Order: sequence, then C-alpha cells, then structure tokens
Amino acid sequence: MKKYVLSAMLLIAASISASAQFSLGVKGGVNFSKINTDNLNESTTTGYQVGAFARIGNGFYVQPEVYLSSTGGKFNSSSTTGNYSGDVKFTNLNVPLLLGTRFGSKNLNFRLMAGPIYTSILDKKQSYSANFNTAYADFGNYKKSTLGYQAGGGVDIGNITADLRYEGGLTKINDNYGQRQNLWALSVGFKFF
Repeated sequence: MKKYVLSAMLLIAASISASAQFSLGVKGGVNFSKINTDNLNESTTTGYQVGAFARIGNGFYVQPEVYLSSTGGKFNSSSTTGNYSGDVKFTNLNVPLLLGTRFGSKNLNFRLMAGPIYTSILDKKQSYSANFNTAYADFGNYKKSTLGYQAGGGVDIGNITADLRYEGGLTKINDNYGQRQNLWALSVGFKFF
C-alpha cells in the first residue's frame, strides 16, 4: 500500500512540475541585522548570506531556499553605575518558504513575496564589557533556533535576480530580555534554468 501511495505522490508531483515553470539558482548578499532588547540601546550589525533557491510556478510561485548567514547585534547602556556594551554574532542556517507573485515579461519581471523562515543557530560569538555580565547575568542564553517571517520584493532581468527583504522574529531568541532579531537583506542571484 505504501508503494502505491508513494507512486501516486511522485506522479502528481511530476505532473505539477511539468506544467509549472521551475527555476534553480544560487544567491548571495548582505544583511543589516539588529536584536531588539528591553532596556538597552541596540545598533545594527552587517552580515552576509549565501545559498541556493528553487522557484516553482508561473504567475504565482513557491520559493524554498536554504542559505548560510551571519547576523547579530550590538548593545549598550549608560547608567550611574557605569557603561555596559556587548556584541553578538551568529552563524545561521536559514530555511525560508516564500509564496509570491510576479508580473512583467519573461526577461524582465517584478516580484512580491512573503512567508515563514526557520533559523538554526550554528555558531555564536559574543563579547561583553567586564561589568555587562554582572549586570545582565543570563543575557547571552540564546535559543538554538527561531521562527520568523520574511516579506519583500524583487526583480528578474534574464537569469539575474535581485531581492530586498525584511525579516522579523516571531519567536524570541532570549525570553528573559524580550530579544527578537530582525534584519534587512539585499541579495543578488543567478538562475541556472
């Protein structure tokens, strides 16, 4: 029975793929991330992203992606007891699933897209001033993964693709200080087909 169900699913997927336009490509870019935090001043950190994407569909499409990125944030606070500062950088594995629409001709089209993103933190580097850890003892206890959303627009010129997106956090990366990561990302890619 399992063989029949699997065969039927493969047949349906193949027929959908045959009737839909399919693109596969690579992308890379820069992002500007910040971690919003209760009671501290935040500033933006510049990072990178590099990975692959697929696009399935014509006017409306589904775009799964997988890419590595570098994100983070900087924190500081001044009080009567002293100045506190910190810097956090993450290396992430990101898996967004975007739904979108495109309009225009085949060789020049514009796109709008939005969808959820799963982020797994692969590596974390953090540095804090000496008095920061005393004032905020559990500040750096970050979750290993988060859920968020992305929304943005893009343009395709032939096989070249460019996107500008906003990413916001649906889950907090640290519940104790209300920390959520958000970023703006600008990427350029190349569609192989």
